[in-house]
Amino acid sequence: SAVGRGPEVPFSSAAYGITATSRGKELRLTLAPLGRGEPQHLVFRFGMSGSFRLCPAAQLPRHAHLRFLTGESPPRALCFVDARRFGSWRLGDAWQPDRGPCVLTEYQAFRENVLKNVDDKAFDKPICEALLNQKFFNGIGNYLRAEILYRLKIPPFEKARTVLEALKFQEQARKKDPSLTLSKKLKLMRENPDLLELCHTVPMEVIATEKNLLDPDHSDNYAAFKNWLQCYLVPGMSSLRDRSGRTMWFQGEPGPMAPKGQTRCKKRTQLKADPEAPTPKVTTRASKRHPRAAAKPPKSAKEEEEEEVADESRNRRSRRRRKAAPALSEPKMPVKAKRSLRTSARRGRGEAGSP
Repeated sequence: SAVGRGPEVPFSSAAYGITATSRGKELRLTLAPLGRGEPQHLVFRFGMSGSFRLCPAAQLPRHAHLRFLTGESPPRALCFVDARRFGSWRLGDAWQPDRGPCVLTEYQAFRENVLKNVDDKAFDKPICEALLNQKFFNGIGNYLRAEILYRLKIPPFEKARTVLEALKFQEQARKKDPSLTLSKKLKLMRENPDLLELCHTVPMEVIATEKNLLDPDHSDNYAAFKNWLQCYLVPGMSSLRDRSGRTMWFQGEPGPMAPKGQTRCKKRTQLKADPEAPTPKVTTRASKRHPRAAAKPPKSAKEEEEEEVADESRNRRSRRRRKAAPALSEPKMPVKAKRSLRTSARRGRGEAGSP
């Protein structure tokens, strides 16, 4: 599209097939001609709102930045849709080099990559911030980190190295115990999953479901996803913003590395109303002064999530503006102050001051 930020795709074929492979937070499309010709590879990152949709070519969704048309009549279009334009694509088949093994498809390599690098400075940070580091946790995002830490009752602002070193020692002791057979080790892992195992199994719960839970355009699917969540955006949970401005949802104490100066927000529990009970009319002072505000319906969970995403994008823009702002010049000294300084200097040398 004209507003798409990705590069032009130099590919042309009368008929071709599309296949996809995912790795962490990236997806690789391969456009393979059905006749002669070389395949074209594209690697996508989705940002906050990127997705693929198949729709009639005459009814393209807004923000469809890249379209692949079918040869049928009437044609359909496979579209890369990204309302906020944080997503991107690049030519070639190479994965981004600074991303670690995928938590889903390369679990053993992912686990080894984390445990052998526990001394890395990335783990000086709180565990909630370390979980977003794609060099080690390729595929984990904001809602997944909340769900993983909640299930293990780990304070989100506990030091990452403290959590992972304890996990490393447990694994070493398990390997050295001669009484543990392979079946017993597997049983222990199933009954007592650790942080790295949940980084694999929790996203698999979403992927393994029959419905596409993450489609916000389908109300039933979105409601199912909201019901699956145990912590993220759930009423009654607490929230704080981490040092990158992302909102961390949790229950209980935040941990010793919690950011200072923030008021810990706790969402009030929403009680289901009795459909048979009469609805009382309550007139407040606010409704008298602002009748429009009194008539405004309460926000849904979906609207609250969209507001949170908008807040995060505003925080990013403000940080970029602060970085780009020029350094302030030194304030100019008032004329009277300059005169008083000259006068005091002359008096110090024994000279007479000017009238």
